[in-house]
Amino acid sequence: MTDTRAPDARAPEYSVPALDKALDILELLADTAGGLSQAAIAEAVGRSVGQIFRVLQTLESRGYLHRDGASGLYFFSIMTFELAHRHDPVRGLRQAALGPMRRLSDDVQQSCNLGMLEAGRILILAQVESPASFGFRVRVGAEFPVESTATGAVLVACAAPGDRDAMLSTAADPAFAARVARVAEQGFERMADSLQPGITDIVFPLIGASGVALAALTVPYVATTFSGARAQFVEERARAAAAEISAALGA
Repeated sequence: MTDTRAPDARAPEYSVPALDKALDILELLADTAGGLSQAAIAEAVGRSVGQIFRVLQTLESRGYLHRDGASGLYFFSIMTFELAHRHDPVRGLRQAALGPMRRLSDDVQQSCNLGMLEAGRILILAQVESPASFGFRVRVGAEFPVESTATGAVLVACAAPGDRDAMLSTAADPAFAARVARVAEQGFERMADSLQPGITDIVFPLIGASGVALAALTVPYVATTFSGARAQFVEERARAAAAEISAALGA
């Protein structure tokens, strides 16, 4: 027998509590400059610690979250970087940057890299090696501290005001705010690398259509007898390359 009843015009609403919790947690951490404790996450999403405990365990085991062993804080992991590479905005950023980066590297005979803020760290998205016999290489996917790097100071200085204030409020280094203020005034950073002696980092922001930095272009300048270009020339060429990339991004 054929059912002649008219279908309900309203589709039924389904709820998947575990999925809701997972999405709430991911969205929360996406909007948070630093990591959060289990208790802070529970409070922010309006749940008890017991309600989110298994969800956090699952997200961590699947690689979507990283839990710092010392502090116990939860961050996004490298999984978001891998997923983002399949997404047009990050792919578009790399495509816009690689051509100017290659030309910059050829001009100054130094390597250069593209970094962005990710889960409270600096994440390297792309790297162009020096065509010279000697250079400094940074691995794509490598992560570095924000507060102790020139790239971090530039990205924080050129972030949206609310994001910048949030990151500065959690900074452990009291001198970091002064460095960020200096970068904001001069528009770039040039400083000795705190992690690699003999390297001077020359960093310019890559500005998108929104007027804030999407990433940063860094030349880890090596000043040796192998270096054919002076630091001032490298700075000028890096500035021009960053302006070219920013224009392609809609700045």
